[in-house]
Amino acid sequence: MKRFLFIGILFALCLHFNQAHAQRYLPGMKGLQVTAGMADGVHRDSDTDFAYHIGAAYSVYTKNANRWIIGGEYLHKKYDYKDMQIPVKQFTAEGGYYLKFLSDRRKTFFLSLGLPALAGYEVSNKSEKLLPDGSTLQDKDCFIYGGALTLELEAYLTDRVALLLNARERSLFGSDIGKFHTQVGIGVKFINN
Repeated sequence: MKRFLFIGILFALCLHFNQAHAQRYLPGMKGLQVTAGMADGVHRDSDTDFAYHIGAAYSVYTKNANRWIIGGEYLHKKYDYKDMQIPVKQFTAEGGYYLKFLSDRRKTFFLSLGLPALAGYEVSNKSEKLLPDGSTLQDKDCFIYGGALTLELEAYLTDRVALLLNARERSLFGSDIGKFHTQVGIGVKFINN
């Protein structure tokens, strides 16, 4: 009996110490992610200069744990004008490459740097140029294009679900409201093979 108990304990220890970890960031793996966050700073007072973004993207992993990504994003920002706020909305599509440059030994945390290209459309004040006080808005609805520099942290909660934290600087040309927008966000990625 002691022999079987000893063999059982030895077997359990071997299983514990030689545990196989999940296969992550393999070539051909695919993931769907949803993100949301604040744009152009964090504002405590939601009535003034409030900006947020939401997005969804599809990624395909390549060799060396890098990935291609394609997706879309919506950015909403309000600008103060006298006693009112003028909403500006940006709808953008993005596509780019993310390079993994840091990960832990257990493949739980991954830090990537991405440079996607962006293109889309910007709408100011719901396309209405005449303001309630009689002023005319000079900003026009326009096509926008540019890119973003993104730093993203993936933390795997399970083998198929990862928590995302990202910071990015968007640079868009053709816009009437500004060329640069800083974004900080959080998201979830679902991995499917």
